[in-house]
Amino acid sequence: MTLDTARQRLESAIAQFGPRAAPMIDLVMNEVRSDMGAQAFNELVDEFDLELEYNIAPLESDYSNS
Repeated sequence: MTLDTARQRLESAIAQFGPRAAPMIDLVMNEVRSDMGAQAFNELVDEFDLELEYNIAPLESDYSNS
């Protein structure tokens, strides 16, 4: 999966299911984490406000931003 593909899938799930999109978003985000790692996962969490809207928190990495 590419980051662009993930964005398209997230946009589609959110547009189609709105507040009920969480299960589909989880599937996409698990695939993102597996294929591209924590940095890509966190980028999408920020870009789509997934933490606020769907309670999907960013992943902690070995090099945290704290």
